[in-house]
Amino acid sequence: MLGVRLHVIVRETSDEAWAAAGRLISKLDDDDIRRAQENYARMDSVGQRRMAELHGGSRDKLEISPNLWAGVGLVRGGAGTALVGDPQTVAARLKEYVDAGADSFVLSGYPHLEEAIRFAELVFPLLPGKRPVTLRDQALTGGAFDVRARERAQEAARA
Repeated sequence: MLGVRLHVIVRETSDEAWAAAGRLISKLDDDDIRRAQENYARMDSVGQRRMAELHGGSRDKLEISPNLWAGVGLVRGGAGTALVGDPQTVAARLKEYVDAGADSFVLSGYPHLEEAIRFAELVFPLLPGKRPVTLRDQALTGGAFDVRARERAQEAARA
């Protein structure tokens, strides 16, 4: 069993996805990055140390593998890499992980709900055996964000 934890930044085009990635860290100044990296360096976490080694706190070393971006890890602890690209590229990279033995994924993005919906609409249809789980202008994402579940909970509270 092998699980992979990643952020995802997917847009209609690769250029749009990379621009969105850049916007995520556009407000950070060098002092913000330095302070965060110094804090992570004091941690005992081997994973955190390895994350920092990927980019060394440098903005010009953030694409650490094709479409794998370490920008989130500049100032966020824990999982700090993101798959970045158009839907076809992101789906292809996920397939590479599956081919390498991954059988489960924990994926997220920023903002969380919007990126989840975007992923479901753009990438799910490209994955083997997957169907879109959302429809434009409707959020049917399941779990806590499922509109139907929220409506049922509201009805139960009124009863």
